[in-house]
Amino acid sequence: MTDSSSTQTQKPVLIIEPGRTEKNYWTDLWRYRELFLILAWRDISVRYKQTIIGILWAIIRPFLTMVVFTIIFGRIAKLPSDGSAPYALMVFAAMLPWSLFSNALSESSNSLISNANLIGKVYFPRLIIPAATLVTAFIDFLISFIILIGMTVYYQFAPGWQMLLCRFSSSWPCWPAWDPVSGLRRST
Repeated sequence: MTDSSSTQTQKPVLIIEPGRTEKNYWTDLWRYRELFLILAWRDISVRYKQTIIGILWAIIRPFLTMVVFTIIFGRIAKLPSDGSAPYALMVFAAMLPWSLFSNALSESSNSLISNANLIGKVYFPRLIIPAATLVTAFIDFLISFIILIGMTVYYQFAPGWQMLLCRFSSSWPCWPAWDPVSGLRRST
């Protein structure tokens, strides 16, 4: 009876050897998906729960940036707004992909530095750490996108059919930010 119970409790053995990581990399990413979720939740928690103004910061920061850009470029520099879109709406819509790219690149790069001791101590696919920080940048993007929808209602501006492409193009700013991180996959 003890022989059958000992065979049922055996865990799979992870063998780390040269050349094997490339072959099993995507399998390892799937195997460590719970670590990805834990790290993503940790980053979200640090960003929104442990600050004084919390999630309000994700609303205030892009809104104030839009106000400053509108005042400087629209009022002081008097740069024209081609088309029928209000200047503030045009500035805010242009800031969305840039802020996603900027946040994704800076946070994914900084995550490698801030988690250096974790990377050195435990084996897991190194791509998980920067990928988890991309979740936080994308949540900021979604919050800003909701603000953009509110601004279109406020200005009573109905975007054209091209706005439907925004859903498909919203992930493109993450790909350049992913490129330096994917070099990590090749180096481990």
